[in-house]
Amino acid sequence: MSEYDYDLVVIGGGSGGVRAARMASSFGARVAIIEDRYWGGTCVNVGCVPKKLYYYASSFSEEFEDARGYGWQCGDISFDWQTLKSNRRVEISRLNGIYQNILDGADVELIDGHGTILDPHTVEVDGVRRLSSEHLLIVTGARPFIPEIPGIEHVISSDEVFDMESLPGTMVIVGGGYIALEFAGIFNGLGVETHLVYRRDVLLRHFDETVREVITEEVARKGVRLSLNNNVESIDKLADGRLSVSTSLGEEIIADAVLYATGRVPNFDKLGLENVDLALTDKGIVQVDEYYRSSVPSIYALGDIIHTQELTPVALAEGMVLARHLFGGGCEPMNYDYIPTAVFSQPNTASVGLTEQQARKKLRSYKVYESNFLHMKNTLSGNKSRTYMKLLVEEGSDKVVGIHMVGEHAGEIIQGLAVAMKAGVTKAILDSTIGIHPTAAEEFVTMREPRG
Repeated sequence: MSEYDYDLVVIGGGSGGVRAARMASSFGARVAIIEDRYWGGTCVNVGCVPKKLYYYASSFSEEFEDARGYGWQCGDISFDWQTLKSNRRVEISRLNGIYQNILDGADVELIDGHGTILDPHTVEVDGVRRLSSEHLLIVTGARPFIPEIPGIEHVISSDEVFDMESLPGTMVIVGGGYIALEFAGIFNGLGVETHLVYRRDVLLRHFDETVREVITEEVARKGVRLSLNNNVESIDKLADGRLSVSTSLGEEIIADAVLYATGRVPNFDKLGLENVDLALTDKGIVQVDEYYRSSVPSIYALGDIIHTQELTPVALAEGMVLARHLFGGGCEPMNYDYIPTAVFSQPNTASVGLTEQQARKKLRSYKVYESNFLHMKNTLSGNKSRTYMKLLVEEGSDKVVGIHMVGEHAGEIIQGLAVAMKAGVTKAILDSTIGIHPTAAEEFVTMREPRG
C-alpha cells in the first residue's frame, strides 16, 4: 500500500493538466486534479476558443461587402453584441461540461478549489483539505501582463474583453503580438473604430520578417488605425466615462475602451513555490528537464509556465509524454521541431519551421521562394487584400525548412504542410506534387524560381 493518497495530483484544469490526468489514470495511476477557476483553462474559456468564435462573428462584415461583387444585394445589416456574448457563454459552458465528463469517465477525482504546495508531496486545497501524492504536476498556465502606468486601472485585459457590457464605438488596443492583432481584427470587423498602439515598427515580433511586413500592411489596409513606434504613457477617465489615452508621440486618443495585450506571465499566485524552493529560470518560468521534472524531484511542470511556445496542442502533447513517462512504461522526450502555429488575424497568418532570420543563423545557405498575389475570390469583390506565401529551402539537401503564409485559411493550409515537413519534404517533392486548381494552396507546389 502506498504511503501517499495519490500517485499524481495535478494543479490546474487546463488542456495540459486534463490530458496528463486522464492519460495517467488510464495507465492505472490514482489521480486527482485541482482547479480554482474554470475547467478547460485559458484556451477554452478566455483564449483560443472564444477568440475564434468572435473572429468568425467579425469576418461576416467583410463577407457581406464582398458578396456585392458576386451579385448579392445584402440590404441593411446589423450586429447585436449581446447575442454573440450569450451564445458564446452557452458554448463555453458546454465545453466546460465536456472537460468534467472526460475526467469523471477516466476515474480522475475533480476538486474545485485553490491548490497550494506545502511540501514536495503535499498540496492544500483552500486551507481546509490536504492531499498527499507521490508526484505533483503544476500546470497553472499564464495570465495577462499589464504594466503599471498612470490610469492603468481603467483598462481591460483579454480575460475581460469577451464580456464587455456593450460594444465600444472606439477602442484602443495596446500591443503588437498575436493576441493584440487578433482582437484588432475582431473589433475592426465588428465595426469598432480600432486603434492599435505598438512600441515597434512592425507587428508580430519573432515571426518571419517578411510575414511581419506583409501583415502590418494588410491590417492597415483592413482599416485598423496603426500607431507604431509608440506607447501609451497615461490614461485618464473623462467626465462622460470615456478614456483619454496619451501616447509617447504626443497623441491623444479618446476611446470607450482600452485593451492591453502586452504579453502573459506564469500564474504562480499563492501556489506555494517558496515552500519547496523550486528553481525558476531568469525568465521567471519553471526550470525543467526533458521529461518536465523540476529541481524538486517529485514536482513536474508543463505548458505555458515552462517555455515560450504557449500553444494548447503543445501542452496536450507534453501531458501525454509526462503520463507515459511516469506511468506508461516510458517514452521518448517530446520533439519540438516543426510545430505549426497560426494567428487568426485578418487576414490569417500561419507558419511552420524556420523564419528567414533563423535560417540565416542556422544554415550555411538556403533559397527563398515567394508568391504575392490577389486571391481569386477578391477579383470580383474589389477586396484589395493580398495573399503572401514563402518557402525556405536548405541548399544541398533540398529540404524545406520553413513555410509561411498570410491570407485566407492560412491555418488550415499550413496544418497539412506541417505534416509534410515532419516527414522530411523536399522542394523537389513539392514541385512534383499536382496542385488542386483553382486554389490558393496550389501556389505552394508551383513556385519555381527562387528570390534573387
